[in-house]
Amino acid sequence: MRTSSSSSRRRRGREEEEKNTNDSVGVVDADVDVKQVKTKGLNEIITSLILLEDQEKNDLDELEKANQEERLQLEENHSKRTRAMMDYYSDLQDYHKDAERAEGTRKRKAKANAFAATNVAAMAIGTAGGAEDSVSSEQNLAANDKAPAAGPQRRLWVKNRSKDWWDQCNSPDFPEEEFKKAFRMGKETFDLICNELSSVVAKENTMLRDAVPVRQRVAVCIWRLATGEPLRLVSKKFGLGISTCHKLVLEVCSAIRSVLMPKYLRWPDEESVRRIKEEFESISGIPNVVGSMYTTHIPIIAPKISVAAYFNRRHTERNQKTSYSITVQGVVDPRGVFTDVCIGYPGSMTDDQVLEKSTLFQRANAGFYQGVWIVGGSGYPLMDWVLVPYTQQHLTWTQHAFNEKIGEIQRIAKESFARLKGRWGCLQKRTEVKLQDLPVVLGACCVLHNICELRNERLDPSLKFELIDDEMVPEIGLRSANAMKARDTIAHNLLHHNHAGTSFLS
Repeated sequence: MRTSSSSSRRRRGREEEEKNTNDSVGVVDADVDVKQVKTKGLNEIITSLILLEDQEKNDLDELEKANQEERLQLEENHSKRTRAMMDYYSDLQDYHKDAERAEGTRKRKAKANAFAATNVAAMAIGTAGGAEDSVSSEQNLAANDKAPAAGPQRRLWVKNRSKDWWDQCNSPDFPEEEFKKAFRMGKETFDLICNELSSVVAKENTMLRDAVPVRQRVAVCIWRLATGEPLRLVSKKFGLGISTCHKLVLEVCSAIRSVLMPKYLRWPDEESVRRIKEEFESISGIPNVVGSMYTTHIPIIAPKISVAAYFNRRHTERNQKTSYSITVQGVVDPRGVFTDVCIGYPGSMTDDQVLEKSTLFQRANAGFYQGVWIVGGSGYPLMDWVLVPYTQQHLTWTQHAFNEKIGEIQRIAKESFARLKGRWGCLQKRTEVKLQDLPVVLGACCVLHNICELRNERLDPSLKFELIDDEMVPEIGLRSANAMKARDTIAHNLLHHNHAGTSFLS
């Protein structure tokens, strides 16, 4: 019995060992299968990545190829256009050369014919010198009849136009008030301008026609600037051709800019600067102010080039109409007379950008305005020579008072520009003048404005113009720590020395 039980135990032991062995083998097989599955999945991922990379590389190659083809096509088109333009320019030069040769030949023939006619007449008169008077007369008539046949005589045709309106204005009996209404100035001021420009704009009479008198030339220009009327109406008023009126306006404006601007629009000398400082200080209590600065926009027709540069977004949004403009930056004295102007920068530029481009800014960097202030609005940055109001939201009483006094000085420049635009109507609407000629015309308007202001020419109240220009605070409004301290000191002195008003409290 003991033997059989021990053998059964050994048998059960062997069975359990075999079972454990089989279980361990199964576990190993399962691990191997999992590893194979993971390896297979990883291989598939790597393969996919490689395929994606290859696909991306192929796409990039195709894109580069397409870009290369497009670039070659553009270069080829550019070359074709360049060749076409060069051919056109060459043909144009040839045409002009042929025209010049033909004109030269025509002139030589005309001179030869005129010379021949003169010789025929002289010979006829010479042979008839010893004959009787009657015979001499007959021979002279015969010579005169034959002379025109030697060469055609030119005859100038001039259209008759009425000059009644200008003749009335030019009459000594024409009322002064009516003259002012037409030309924005009195007769004495008009005569002064004519005398100043006479040596430059005067022309001599020719055999074909009489030259336009100086007074009429100046009147055409000033009436055109004052009213802004189209050249067609200018032509009717003065009895001149449209092209003649256009030419006269540009000639007189150019003469005003070259002759009168150095005399009537210039930076003041030391004595004048001292007087200007005193006048500004009496107005505001702020010392060492030599000018009030403002920038306005002049509407123009959309230019053919650089359209985006002249696009005025703020005027477009306000007027709900696409607007283009150029800028006029000016500095005025206490009387509203311009002492410096910067004309012609595109209307998309802000006030501080125009200032940085101006000659005024260049002179300031050279130390020309050291120790003095030019007052500007919130559209300008605070610098060592530019004094502007505080622009932050929450202001102290001191800062409010300072802004009020700065506003009084700034108002002088703004009102001066309002009179400029009110007096010269051509600045209020889009003009026919070409973009490249506008700086000359606008410069002439500023000079004429100064002459009228200096001679106390009163502007008719009906011509009052409401000036609207947007002031955008510059991105970097504070550009000098010393200027910040100086402005704070000025504001403190204004309040504590009873120079500042208190209207901001009401």
